[in-house]
Amino acid sequence: MKIKPLNDQVLVRRVEMEAKSAGGIIIPETAKEKPQKGKVVAVGPGKVNDDGSRAPMEVKKGDLVLFGKYAGSELKIDGEEHIFMRESDILAVL
Repeated sequence: MKIKPLNDQVLVRRVEMEAKSAGGIIIPETAKEKPQKGKVVAVGPGKVNDDGSRAPMEVKKGDLVLFGKYAGSELKIDGEEHIFMRESDILAVL
């Protein structure tokens, strides 16, 4: 499915974290938290300013990003979990 976000929206696919801790302990599925790291799949054209021009987006397709725990709206596309969020919900680019 082809999706193009509007304005300053970004489509992010979560990146799965390892099932093993740094000390070698295997973490069961029920104890895992959803990762707050993801890969940018699609980016909108940017927010419209008051004068009608578009503000350029700071993230681009393929960037690895960190985002807040409750950021965006979750949806499934082709069986994979994705998140739609505003660019301002992204905390950092890795």
